[in-house]
Order: sequence, then C-alpha cells, then structure tokens
Amino acid sequence: MVEKKVYQLQTGVAGGYNYLLHLPEGYTKEKQYPIVFFLHGAGERGNDHDLLYVHGPFQKIARGETFDAICVAPQCPEGSYWTTETQLLKSFIDAICTEWNADMARVYLTGISMGGFGTWIMATRYPEFFAAIVPICGGGMPWAGGAIKDLPIWAFHGDADGVVKPENSIDMVNAVNAAGGAAKLTLYPGVGHDSWTETYDNPEVWQWLFDQKKK
Repeated sequence: MVEKKVYQLQTGVAGGYNYLLHLPEGYTKEKQYPIVFFLHGAGERGNDHDLLYVHGPFQKIARGETFDAICVAPQCPEGSYWTTETQLLKSFIDAICTEWNADMARVYLTGISMGGFGTWIMATRYPEFFAAIVPICGGGMPWAGGAIKDLPIWAFHGDADGVVKPENSIDMVNAVNAAGGAAKLTLYPGVGHDSWTETYDNPEVWQWLFDQKKK
C-alpha cells in the first residue's frame, strides 16, 4: 500500500475541493508531466477521502501501481453533482495544473457513472481545453456533440447496465461522429454498471490516453 496523500485546495471561486494527488516518481516542477483528472461516481461524494480509492486510478495507485503522470481526484460535495459544478471544477483544474506545472497539451479527463456524465459535460463546456477524455458509463447532451468533434474520445459502457443505460454513451458517440468526429465506443457484452474495472485495468486504454496530445 502506498502512502495516501490528501490535499485541500481553495479555488477562490466558491470554496474548494478536497482531493487526492499522485505525483510520478522523481517528480520535479522543473519538468512538465501529463495530468489525469478522475471524476468519481455518486457513491463517493462527501468528506471521506478513502472513498476516492475505491474505484479508478487511485484504486490502482493504492495497490502500488504507478503512472508517469500526475493524477488528481477531486471529491464532489455531498448532494452535489459534477454536472452542476462545471465552473467551480474548471477553476479547480486550472489551479491544480498551475500549482503542479502540468503539461497543458496533455490534460486528460475521465470519470465513472456520475463522473462519466461530468466528463462529457466538462468536455462540451470546455472543448479546447482537454487533450482527450475517457467517459465510462456516463452520458451527456447529444445536441452538443458537435462541440467536441475534434476531441479524442474513447467511451466505455456495459451493454447490460441497468443503472445508466448504454444508450446514453451510444447517443453521445453517435452525435460526435455525426458532426464529423471520430469518437470510439467499447460496449462490454453482458457487463452491468461496473464497466470501469475492466477499462482501467486495460493498459491499452492508458497507452491510448497518453498518446493523445493537443496540437
């Protein structure tokens, strides 16, 4: 088990988020690193930082795995949703990128369930900011798909998901591609709501993500 690092940042916009931070081995502010922001699901809201280790990149980090990237997981307040926190979340992301000297050509966003919705919405609100997104079992606003037609997207969903219907991801990917995009969608046959474990355990997903860079 690696040491769990918990930080708190005040954005100065409307308060701040508690968040977890992973720095690559040998990190120095003299070098710029890619940065991955992970948006958790509804069950991890509140003030218990340990919940941020339950799923996603920080579950892997807690097992001793490492990334040659900065990883950040903000914690959504109880009763709130990422889709209603977009302005505050963007301010948080901006502040973190500045504080840790992130490579602004390689800022990535991924999330699960509620965080999958947040990933889609953040991308459509700030289409030129992220280098790539990986939304998992989420959904968004298909009518806004054209805004992210130039953004590298790889979405994932279980085709037996009874919590968030796979049509949510299908509709978003179809909307992006109908506008001229090249979004990818992986549907896991027979998989329910937990489509994130297989996704985050797949090294090809991470390789694809880190290969994306804004021009």
